[in-house]
Amino acid sequence: MGIKERQERDREAVRRAILDAARDLFVTEGYQNVSIRKIAERIEYSPAAIYGYFPSKDDIFFALAEEGFRLLGDPGSEPRRAQLEKLPPVDRVHANFWRMYEFSREQPQYFALMFLDRSVPRISREYERFAFAREMKAHIIEGIQACIDAGEFPTSLDPVVATRTLMVGILGVAMMRLSERLAPGENADHLASDVLNLTLAGLKSGIILQSRTADCPMERPVADAQAS
Repeated sequence: MGIKERQERDREAVRRAILDAARDLFVTEGYQNVSIRKIAERIEYSPAAIYGYFPSKDDIFFALAEEGFRLLGDPGSEPRRAQLEKLPPVDRVHANFWRMYEFSREQPQYFALMFLDRSVPRISREYERFAFAREMKAHIIEGIQACIDAGEFPTSLDPVVATRTLMVGILGVAMMRLSERLAPGENADHLASDVLNLTLAGLKSGIILQSRTADCPMERPVADAQAS
């Protein structure tokens, strides 16, 4: 291994150590209570050294959030995606939302940081960086529209509102599990499955949703988001 390769490897190792330490601290102490100095102390580096990798604490969060969304999207699982495409539209929607619940079990720290901590900066500030996350959400919305086109859901259904409703339900169970708010002996997996199946059944029945589409920068094309 040459000098340049070794330097790159060492730099990546330090970057990884910074991210791992920051993730642990953000989750255990809360984002707003963690400073660059505290992260530096955790890995026994100087604050100035941290700034050599990340310009600010927000940039550390954005790097972690980017990792989290890529883990949520299950990158590298082409066979899984190919299998999903073969499923009926409603089954694909079910699988996509169940993946969100699986993510909360597999990566509880990333989930807590991305969905539970209210003090973290909004990822809508980093439009281009999170374009892939918007594409993920657009794909889910397209799945709801496919159900409408197939006659599984009523034509009056707003796919964006339906997506939001399903997401709130499944993420709500995950939050209750992680915050230990479930009843003694209650099975979080069964509850998540019930919430998802019940919501899908309600959508099939033609239940009228009272929610309305809200303007969200993370749902707009990159050029439109930047212009706002």
